[in-house]
Amino acid sequence: MALLAAAPLFAQDSTMTAPNTLTSAERADGWQLLFDGKTMDGWRGYKMDSVPASWKVIDGALTLDAKGGEPTGGDLITTRKFANFDLKIDWKVAFDANSGIFYRASEVDGAIYWNAPEMQVLDDAHASDGKHPLTAAGSDYALYPTKPGVAKPAGEWNHVEIIARGNHIEQWLNGVKVVDYVLGSPDWKARVAHSKFAPHPYYGTNATGYIGLQDHGGRVAYRNIKIKVLP
Repeated sequence: MALLAAAPLFAQDSTMTAPNTLTSAERADGWQLLFDGKTMDGWRGYKMDSVPASWKVIDGALTLDAKGGEPTGGDLITTRKFANFDLKIDWKVAFDANSGIFYRASEVDGAIYWNAPEMQVLDDAHASDGKHPLTAAGSDYALYPTKPGVAKPAGEWNHVEIIARGNHIEQWLNGVKVVDYVLGSPDWKARVAHSKFAPHPYYGTNATGYIGLQDHGGRVAYRNIKIKVLP
């Protein structure tokens, strides 16, 4: 797939060094790139065969080219499924933007968020969801709160790490562990039962699934998307 040319989303990051690449040490350790910085190979739209037109490669980042408001074309998912993994992603949002990183997603529901857990991606300072740790950047959306003050403001890169080993999930934001929970545990079941996910029987039950990026209508960019498959 050819590079989709477009104007830069944000000003160039002067500290950027070789994004969307792997070091020799990472390759030896089993890391794989999920985005090469040039094409959208390995990605498609949720319940689609191709990539929605609103997702583009802009300035070396996988970008939702939107101005805010309603979703513009659909969520993005990997073409491969993953069970146990260590996932690393950088993200940067525009003013008031909202997005999310889904994991172990399936296409069993009409919407990806009815079955896949979501790590919130957000401009905390200006988006309404940023007012509560349960829905602020870094949270396991609507179930497990994040730690306040960890997310960087709109226009700056944030670094995420999501580690999934069996039912044990860790979510890290900018080097800080912000969420740690166990899928299927009594605590998790109680939280789901009192959430908007309660009517959806497949929520959080997938042992394997796609990595997803949310189209929430806000302009967002992702880069350095890499994964290490765990036993």
